[in-house]
Amino acid sequence: MRTLFDTPSTYPIEPAASARPVPPVRAVLFDFVNTLFHMIDADRWLRQVAADTGRAGALDDPALAAAVLDDLTLAYQRPEVLAVQAGRDTSAELHRAAMLAWFAAVPFLRGHEPAAHARLLHADSWEPYPDTAAVLRGLRERGVRVGVVSDIAWDIRAHVAHRGLGDLVDTYALSFEIGREKPDPELFRKACADLGADPRETLMVGDNPVRDGGASAAGLRCFILPAEHRTGDRGLAQVLDLVAAVR
Repeated sequence: MRTLFDTPSTYPIEPAASARPVPPVRAVLFDFVNTLFHMIDADRWLRQVAADTGRAGALDDPALAAAVLDDLTLAYQRPEVLAVQAGRDTSAELHRAAMLAWFAAVPFLRGHEPAAHARLLHADSWEPYPDTAAVLRGLRERGVRVGVVSDIAWDIRAHVAHRGLGDLVDTYALSFEIGREKPDPELFRKACADLGADPRETLMVGDNPVRDGGASAAGLRCFILPAEHRTGDRGLAQVLDLVAAVR
């Protein structure tokens, strides 16, 4: 069947299947950043960088700390910094170059760019949301297989394991390993294939309607969280209402 306003899709569906009810969700894919995990507060991160570079206590003055945070924001908006951000998560090398360019534009970090980058990647710089563990365990109890699809330039498996959640994720599709970023359907297809899951029986959960919502073109359903900064519950518990127990 074709309609005048067909939605572009890379997932073929047979005419008979298009008339049947949508199958139950039996696998779930999650975005990582700002969905399952969030980075620690920028002020805390800066203080850790200061400690890593022999300047512990350098940001104890609240006014100075606020000024450095402002410098971070302004530096990211500089044309030469923005220019190297495109495609940065397709490789560790591109990401490192993009971050070093950003940090070099911040006076407090200039000369300490590698240390700032190392602290960015450190497992202690990333924390799960309060509802992450309960949702992942709830899916495991239901027999639902779980994957993580992330635009990221380093191996976050260690971060998940660091928080005691490693046995709750079955597969990862990471942009730097595949050389593509969301919404490229290849990331979603790979994750589904690794799980042995039919895309039409798979739910993608994320916070970016363009990148994560792109899973719909690969045949998945999508659950998009509000794009807001949170450190409390992320609203993930509703995912458990959308899945079917796998027998």
